Amino acid sequence: MGEDIRCFRCGTCCIAPDISTLGKPVGVPCRHLTPENLCGIYPDRPSICRNYRPDEICVALQQISASERVPYFLQIYGLETDNKQ
Repeated sequence: MGEDIRCFRCGTCCIAPDISTLGKPVGVPCRHLTPENLCGIYPDRPSICRNYRPDEICVALQQISASERVPYFLQIYGLETDNKQ
């Protein structure tokens, strides 16, 4: 098996995807995401969050600006926000 990829604490995984167990829509920051990009309910976070593991996409996200990360993530996974601009 490959080496585990560490979390970069960029917050993208807590902003881009929906988290239905928390009522969080696509592209909206989780209400539990702290200003330091940490989970405010880490010990009690839902299993979808608990089971998430950083991957190659997380590594790629670090190569672009913070403002480009969520749109890039959404594009990769074919997700759209309700905020049409």
